[in-house]
Amino acid sequence: MTMTVHVDIVSAEREIFSGLAEMVFAPAELGEVGISPRHAPLITKLNPGEVRVKVSATESYPFFISGGLLEVQPHLVTILADTAIRAHDIDEAAALDAKVKAEEALADKSGKIDYATAQAELAQAVMQLRTLDRLRKRGG
Repeated sequence: MTMTVHVDIVSAEREIFSGLAEMVFAPAELGEVGISPRHAPLITKLNPGEVRVKVSATESYPFFISGGLLEVQPHLVTILADTAIRAHDIDEAAALDAKVKAEEALADKSGKIDYATAQAELAQAVMQLRTLDRLRKRGG
């Protein structure tokens, strides 16, 4: 019998996922983490990137998060994301447009932009595009 852990992924707007999983992969602040049932308790910040919820040996659900917090208890994994989107719902054209605009803003040396904001927007757009690329490579 396969052990599972309950997973909740919640954004500021709504609950994105709630269900059982065999494993959860997330972009923690110090690198990707893999969480299995009965994992030691943990709280960490999350970077923008892909969260993958493995529900069986043959089925996983990918999500994009823009950052947030991960809380792990032995039988519960909670992801509180600033923004969370199912990977299938990412708007590739919008992500490409956001990437171009952020790159243009960073290239502007006039001092009229907020570089931290532009860098954050660029990182988010790049991670959305990487999430889509991984989804395509897995055949999703």
